Amino acid sequence: MKQLYFTLILLFTFLNITAQSNHHVDLETLNRDTEFNKGSAITFNNLDENQIKNLELLGRVWGFLKYYHPETGKGNYNWDYELFRFLPEYQKVTTTTERDKLLLSWIDSYGKVKHCRKCEPTSEDSHLKPDLEWITATNISKSLSEKLLYIQTNRHQGEHHYIAMKPGVGNPEFKNEAIYEDMPYPDAGFRLLSLFRYWNIINYYFPYRHLTDKDWDTCLAEYIPKFINAKDELEYELAAIQIIGDIKDTHANLWGGNNKIQEQRGDYYAPIHVKFIENKLVVDDLFNDPENKTSELKIGDIITHINGKHTDDVVKDMNPYYPASNQPTRLRDISFNILRSKENSIELKIERAGKTSNLKLDLYKKENIEGYYSWYKKRTEKSFKKLNNDIGYITLQNITNEDIDSIKEEFQNLKGIIVDIRNYPSTFVLFELGNFLNNNRADFVKFTGGNLNNPGEFKSKEGYKVGLSKKWSFKGEKVIVLVNEISQSQAEYTAMAFKAGDKTTIIGSTTAGADGNVSAIQLPGGLTTAISGIGVLYPDGSETQRVGIVPDIEVKPTIEGIKNGRDEVLEKAIQLIEKQTITPNSTKN
Repeated sequence: MKQLYFTLILLFTFLNITAQSNHHVDLETLNRDTEFNKGSAITFNNLDENQIKNLELLGRVWGFLKYYHPETGKGNYNWDYELFRFLPEYQKVTTTTERDKLLLSWIDSYGKVKHCRKCEPTSEDSHLKPDLEWITATNISKSLSEKLLYIQTNRHQGEHHYIAMKPGVGNPEFKNEAIYEDMPYPDAGFRLLSLFRYWNIINYYFPYRHLTDKDWDTCLAEYIPKFINAKDELEYELAAIQIIGDIKDTHANLWGGNNKIQEQRGDYYAPIHVKFIENKLVVDDLFNDPENKTSELKIGDIITHINGKHTDDVVKDMNPYYPASNQPTRLRDISFNILRSKENSIELKIERAGKTSNLKLDLYKKENIEGYYSWYKKRTEKSFKKLNNDIGYITLQNITNEDIDSIKEEFQNLKGIIVDIRNYPSTFVLFELGNFLNNNRADFVKFTGGNLNNPGEFKSKEGYKVGLSKKWSFKGEKVIVLVNEISQSQAEYTAMAFKAGDKTTIIGSTTAGADGNVSAIQLPGGLTTAISGIGVLYPDGSETQRVGIVPDIEVKPTIEGIKNGRDEVLEKAIQLIEKQTITPNSTKN
């Protein structure tokens, strides 16, 4: 079955690279640097407020030097191991004066930074500027502040050991990051390294860091005790997935190395499909379980309690561990696991026709449930068909490039076309299909991208147009595009392009709010996550991240519609074409 995130799988290859270095640059010496291969040997006593503040500053300085210092950029040091070499002495400081002198001495040990003639100041019209206010904070000595500002002004330029921008797209590629997968529960030093690495990646290379609910600036201090005090592999994974959730990006999750979280969630699944409809957990499909017991449940049943706990409370407990750009998408992901268990049955309270009842539902291994799916049902029929003599229907779920010519030929003179993107496109058809649907040549997107030579700066980039002349495009009157919370990433990007057409109306519900090419991130302990690596905006500069593609007309499934087997969003699309009672794109960005 084609999964929504199938494109991520290609990106999440584990880089089994152990980046090794010392204070010398010859390869033979680098390969001999094995001091911390078996562990950091770093321990922490009971953390107090002062220790956390000192570690917070160290995390900022360490990350700043990683991306700004010329020697680090050249790859002359294993920056992970340099942290472990410095930490023991740093933990002994008792005053801010002593702390800042030690940090200055540490920075000076990497040699004098030469004057940079190529370094350009941050552009005033940058979409996002580096957040370096901490360097001039009052709790940092003037000498340390001036040293860091000098390095910022004379920072590394060009090819960098730890970071690159992918050609043609510009999303970041995080290179030479050792994953230490032989340490599923890394020691305290490596856990702190994990936090430092992740926080700085987001701080300098996440194009949407300004859209988080929390001030990202405060997250480093907040998570230091959580990472250091994680008492086992599960707590370490849970700390990681919580800070990943704080960036509010549906592309960001714990995609690899989350085996303890998966164990906690269990191997047993319900032989039913559920979805949040009208703010209730509703059975919307029944699978064939091995013992054919799902007859006790019916489509449209509302699940109010799970193992004696109200569904709302279950969701509240699950929320922190399901990263997503917005709540509808989080509920989408929660619904896939809310009935999952380590036990082979669960107790449910259901509501049907105003009456409640209790039942025990047997659970099974996923491979034993016939017809099981998470995102949407598999489709084997053609990707396009005529709903009647006047309306054509296209689903992108299984569309092929070969389908486009037939669609153009068969649909060109119809009254209306419905394009269903409540799925993930099976292939990239944005321009070929978009040029057919849109007879007005129009801008539909603009981008922002990181600056390799100025970490933390994101500049606006030129976007694309879509649409061709009327001679080569759809001659009918309306194009209706269907979207919902499953429409994510490429699906959202495609909807943006179609939305630019003057015949197009978007209907359905808010999409996943995660657009932009994906960049993989590796963390100690074999953890793999990701971010949306470039900024994707409408031509007027308004955000799509977290917001998603907001429909021109909101239409959501109802419980009554689910009971009766209706696709109410599709029904509305047909009605709009037949009655022509709306003005397309009345709320177009």
